[in-house]
Amino acid sequence: MESSSPDPFQPIAEASADRPFVVAQLGQSLDGRIATVTGESRYINGSAALDHLHRLRAAVDAVVVGAGTIVADDPLLTVRRVTGASPARVVIDPTGRLDAQGKWLTRDGTPLLLISAGAACPEGVELVRLPLHEGLMRPAEIVAALFARGYRKLLIEGGARTISSFIDAGCVNRLHLLMAPVIIGAGKTGLELKPQGDLSLALRPPTKVHLLEGGEVLFDCALM
Repeated sequence: MESSSPDPFQPIAEASADRPFVVAQLGQSLDGRIATVTGESRYINGSAALDHLHRLRAAVDAVVVGAGTIVADDPLLTVRRVTGASPARVVIDPTGRLDAQGKWLTRDGTPLLLISAGAACPEGVELVRLPLHEGLMRPAEIVAALFARGYRKLLIEGGARTISSFIDAGCVNRLHLLMAPVIIGAGKTGLELKPQGDLSLALRPPTKVHLLEGGEVLFDCALM
């Protein structure tokens, strides 16, 4: 782990054009919580972390979230805090739990895509139909389907379960883990990966550390 490092956006900018590049972002407390026991999560991370998230959005072609994030947070998924273009908004909804509501559906000229096994698609949204495998979608198939449509650089933004599934599948090049200087004590945890009984099998990615304003710390982890 290195305490000084180059720009964390450099690997995204320099990513090869002939294959997908996937960055995942997760914000959490010092004790690894992303929400309180009552589900409150806005805002664990501060202004500097939010600025970083919006810079990530501006650096990619598409931002990807699961249906649970839409239900829980109703995010806009746009670039507002920094200069740049908003990426395409992609929602993974395997079983069609969402209705035709939500801020992500705002008609602002940004491409909207719904990845599902067969859900009804709201007007103005492109349906990307993928199969279910034991009730779940395979991250590699999602990445391949988006890459085939011209979305080369992807940001997996949420929720924690979606991010964890992409990491478990070996589909994340870079993980940006933002730690807020707060201790919650109990609540929903962040990453929940497949358990390893042997510590030698644990992920040990090369990691660079960036200190942000307000005591926020960015861990930039190279997973691939």
